[in-house]
Amino acid sequence: MLVILAAAVGCSTKQYTRPEVKIVPEPAKVVNADGVFVLNEKTPILVNEDNPELKQIAGFLTEQLSDFYGLNTSVDVADSPQKRAIFIGLDKSLNLGKEAYNLSVTPKQIVLKASAPNGLFYGVQTLIQLLPPSRQQLTEAVFPAVEIEDAPRFSWRGMHLDVGRHFMPVDFVKKYIDYIAMNKMNVFHWHLTEDQGWRIEIKKYPKLTEIGSKRKETIIGHAHESKEYDGTPYGGFYTQDEIKDVVAYAKARYVTVVPEIELPGHALAALASYPELGCTGGPYEVATTWGVFDDVYCAGKENTFKFLEDVISEVMPLFPGEYFHIGGDECPKTQWKKCPYCQARMKKEGLKNEHELQSYFVQRIEKFLNEHGKKMIGWDEILEGGLAPNATVMSWRGEEGGIAAAQAHHDAVMTPGNYCYFDHYQADPKTQPLAIGGLTPLKEVYEYEPIPKELSAEEGKYILGAQGNVWTEYMKTPERVEYMVFPRIAALAEVVWSPKASRNYDDFMSRMQDEVKRYDALGINYCKVEFQ
Repeated sequence: MLVILAAAVGCSTKQYTRPEVKIVPEPAKVVNADGVFVLNEKTPILVNEDNPELKQIAGFLTEQLSDFYGLNTSVDVADSPQKRAIFIGLDKSLNLGKEAYNLSVTPKQIVLKASAPNGLFYGVQTLIQLLPPSRQQLTEAVFPAVEIEDAPRFSWRGMHLDVGRHFMPVDFVKKYIDYIAMNKMNVFHWHLTEDQGWRIEIKKYPKLTEIGSKRKETIIGHAHESKEYDGTPYGGFYTQDEIKDVVAYAKARYVTVVPEIELPGHALAALASYPELGCTGGPYEVATTWGVFDDVYCAGKENTFKFLEDVISEVMPLFPGEYFHIGGDECPKTQWKKCPYCQARMKKEGLKNEHELQSYFVQRIEKFLNEHGKKMIGWDEILEGGLAPNATVMSWRGEEGGIAAAQAHHDAVMTPGNYCYFDHYQADPKTQPLAIGGLTPLKEVYEYEPIPKELSAEEGKYILGAQGNVWTEYMKTPERVEYMVFPRIAALAEVVWSPKASRNYDDFMSRMQDEVKRYDALGINYCKVEFQ
């Protein structure tokens, strides 16, 4: 419903159409009001503390006003809200959660308050969504009057990106972080090592990038059907300085970067670089096709653990977040069963089988991480043979791993393939570019419920949230990643942010009509199947 309103600007009275409020993810509480707030280049944007962090948060709004609408506004400091101004205020007495905010838009002023900078940042994301979704040159911008009280449902609202199968340049990784932040998500899970490429500089082990970051060629077509290769060398890695730059960029957007260094499996790039770390001693080569490979880190050799502890020691300082992801998935036991070192280790440690050997391996790494102030997180295979004492489980093979972890009073992040794997097709495969398989349409993602019904209310508290996973076997370019991520990221964002009771797919799709205009304005290559 469009309402024509009169607003006083200076001495003249002008008619304005009140825009509809269409916010994704849906805020916890929205009360529409009459009237509009009109901003022009003279409208001050005020923060209540003279500090760089608050000014930076306000700067995201001024950047949007300038970039989208050609409106150049400035940021100033004031103790309290003022008429004809946007006030962004930190107020610890509100006792809101760290990521919560209250936003009041009236014809006289806009007041955004939160108890922590994170909440103010999310409030600014909401303010941006109250503005027109398309780029246009304006002399003034109109905000609808509205009262919003908002806070996220879950603390882990994540997106993952595999840069091992296909390397993504730093400028796109930053863009990906922007996409995470604009959807009010807060975790970037960066999958940095794979059979097909090692992507992070380790100064103590230079061959990891000299050898391990490059493969001689790449399979063409689907790995299950093709025997054809492109004959073209492929590679890329991030320097430690580039990693620091990305982490700082994410921090400014309240996104925590969680690094993943895969172990004990998915290790061929490392083994090609340092063959002595494998059970057979090699030779090995960086994988040129997709799949799961039998050659993994040797669990019997002590130098494997020295290598991994050295690598982790270089990686940890680059990522100040509390979590470190160790992978732990898809580790075949074929070589361990034949390896004299692994069998000797099992005998020495009294381990009954190779699953217990994997558990021994993971628990040693967890102890090292815990001693250095990090929490370990891993794929749900880390449950096999006994869970490490303080581990968080990422449940990907369905929900069973998350349920088992929560029932054992361990934290879990839900990322089951059927709902959260954005490498799956999102529409009829005949109409879509090649993907790994599966079918996870937008509605399926939207209707996901991260707390399984099998859990009691108390056990449900161990579900930290959910995450979308982006495995890049069939995504060679940033544009292809965007196509697989958008619009499904918006559906998942609403799953992890909005109250369960308020979720409604038809209403979501109505709000998405504006959101996809914003994608167009940002040049995002999204899948248009649901919007044609």
